[in-house]
Amino acid sequence: MTLAADVRQLVSAFAPRSPRDDAARADFATHFPDDFGPVRRDDGPSHATASAFVFDPTLARTLLVFHRKGRFWVQPGGHLEDDDASIADAALRELREETGVTASVSNPFLYDLDHHALSSAFGRCASHLDIGVAVIVPTAAALTVSEESEDVRWWPIDGLPADVPEGFERRVRSLLDVLRARATG
Repeated sequence: MTLAADVRQLVSAFAPRSPRDDAARADFATHFPDDFGPVRRDDGPSHATASAFVFDPTLARTLLVFHRKGRFWVQPGGHLEDDDASIADAALRELREETGVTASVSNPFLYDLDHHALSSAFGRCASHLDIGVAVIVPTAAALTVSEESEDVRWWPIDGLPADVPEGFERRVRSLLDVLRARATG
């Protein structure tokens, strides 16, 4: 399966949890009506990206990187590459590259959709169609800082840094609500 086909399949299978999720799903569907949507930087100013929302096993902390270009704290993630077999693989690769953490996706697989505009600091990229994948890892995992980041750190969910992208906390809390419901249900 191509990456664009994987995105299209994830979009069609996405279970919206709010009106915002409904709108995100509809927006993504316009960009991925078939198996040939924009998955590479060269596919245009708006294209898919993959990220990993990393939580500790107690769901009380999240792992963030301080993004050098964006000048904010954010979940590990980035552009898709030719050797990525799927969106989940891309998210896990980005997690490994940006933090040194090796992980697997949550079971069952949980993700969100977020189309966000970018500042001119991101060059020719005008917006990212990000698929954020939930990941659970122990806080004892060794962390490394990549060239793209200035810092990597665990943050308490109830004490997230102020300098995060617009909509970031909403995305974190939406995924956490589902993870917590699964843990107690």
